[in-house]
Amino acid sequence: MKYTRILAALLGVVTLLTTSCGVGDKIGSVSMSVVGVTGSGVIDLKGLGGTLQLKVTANYTSGKQIDETNFVTYLVTPEFTDDTNTALPSPPQTLTLDKTGMITAVEPAVCTWKNNGTLQSPSWFITGDYKIVATYRGFTSNPVFIPVASAANNQANTNGQCGPA
Repeated sequence: MKYTRILAALLGVVTLLTTSCGVGDKIGSVSMSVVGVTGSGVIDLKGLGGTLQLKVTANYTSGKQIDETNFVTYLVTPEFTDDTNTALPSPPQTLTLDKTGMITAVEPAVCTWKNNGTLQSPSWFITGDYKIVATYRGFTSNPVFIPVASAANNQANTNGQCGPA
């Protein structure tokens, strides 16, 4: 009888610990960022074979954050055109995105930047990008927009440069 009470008390303590004393911790949102880019930093997928790493975080109502990068579903949508006014091709052309969140620039190479300035004083703007969103357990992340600079620019005022240095 004594062992039964000890076992019942132990099971009660374990139950309380595993249920967080009855308080549920739920996902409140999912956020996505590009590793190494902070604030309003320029995101640019440079050069064939160039890479960028995404990070997807599940944000819980308790304030806890868990990296779920390898467990999300990614959706990549081409937006606008490259500098030749050609519609951007759908992946796996121009870029690939694997299950670990690694983006890689692949053939066909494109330049989604345009210089509205001069060669000496460039003024770069994006003519196209790839919009990426991640979904995890029914939550959709903020979008991340990826311009690509894997090809030389054919504008006269760029000397072949594609995007800001």
